[in-house]
Amino acid sequence: MYKFLIADDHAIVRKGLVQLIREEFYEAEIAEATDSNEVYEKVKSQIWDVILLDISMPGRNGLDILKQLRAEGIKAPILMLSMHPEEQYAIRVLKAGASGFLNKESANAELVLAIQKVLTGRKYISASLAEKLADNAGDKSDKALHESLSDREMQVLQMLASGKTVSEVGIEISLSVNTISTYRARLLEKLSLNNNAELTRYAVDNGLV
Repeated sequence: MYKFLIADDHAIVRKGLVQLIREEFYEAEIAEATDSNEVYEKVKSQIWDVILLDISMPGRNGLDILKQLRAEGIKAPILMLSMHPEEQYAIRVLKAGASGFLNKESANAELVLAIQKVLTGRKYISASLAEKLADNAGDKSDKALHESLSDREMQVLQMLASGKTVSEVGIEISLSVNTISTYRARLLEKLSLNNNAELTRYAVDNGLV
């Protein structure tokens, strides 16, 4: 009997994922987590066959959680979920040790296929992403500026673009105001922008928020 852990802070998303999994794995044991603390607690207490982890978790985001779990030797396949387009996050999460990436809008059609694939030890990417990767192989000129950002810079960009202040960002991800200000300055420089309003516009135009 397979064991699945679904980590997402939205109850309606968790319910939908449970229903999709039950249709294919009707005897599976399915547990849920709503934040990073619950994820750690449940991962440490049991062995899971597949972990479904939302990137936009409260507090520490899913990418941070993924990195820590891998650093601590957790081998279970981890499928990352996001509302953001796959081209924004799929490569980042795969490099960080994820077994695959699913956009929530396409999860209905692809979830079972993705789970079946990672259960065999393989990685899952959608056919559309595979095609994009093939098209862009070796071509650096067409890459968007934000693709050069670190994972932490991307996180700060999204939080600032969503309207949070430097202080609020610092509190949420446990970093000092000075550190967040440094990240903000680095973002403006790397993206050739001048202020938070332009950061927000850039994030919206590129589907980052």
